[in-house]
Amino acid sequence: MAKQKVQYEFPMHCLSEILYEYLASAEGLAEWFADEVVEKGDDFYFSWGGGPAEKATLIRYKPESFVRFRWEEDEGTKNFFEMTIVIDEITEDLSLNITDFSEPEDREENRLYWENLIENLQIKLGAA
Repeated sequence: MAKQKVQYEFPMHCLSEILYEYLASAEGLAEWFADEVVEKGDDFYFSWGGGPAEKATLIRYKPESFVRFRWEEDEGTKNFFEMTIVIDEITEDLSLNITDFSEPEDREENRLYWENLIENLQIKLGAA
């Protein structure tokens, strides 16, 4: 069965410039997303717990706005994961919107995974 698009929104209490650095750089991503991140051009290699690195390619980005990656296993599909910084025009509240793709039976696990990751990010940023 094909993966389905899922979207999440997390309020963040920080500056968009600082948040973007945690989304778009190997150093920033290694603070909260993976144990180790190596960047080689547009390819990012993520590893957890000393396991083998998983490759994701940065396929689109806009500075201080969003980054979109595609996992190597999703090459040739329309699947990706994207992290978008959204600032409310009226309140100026900042949120981080996540777009991802998951198997229907893994939706709840995927949601919990992202909630845990973003909680780690909020702690690093002091943005909880």
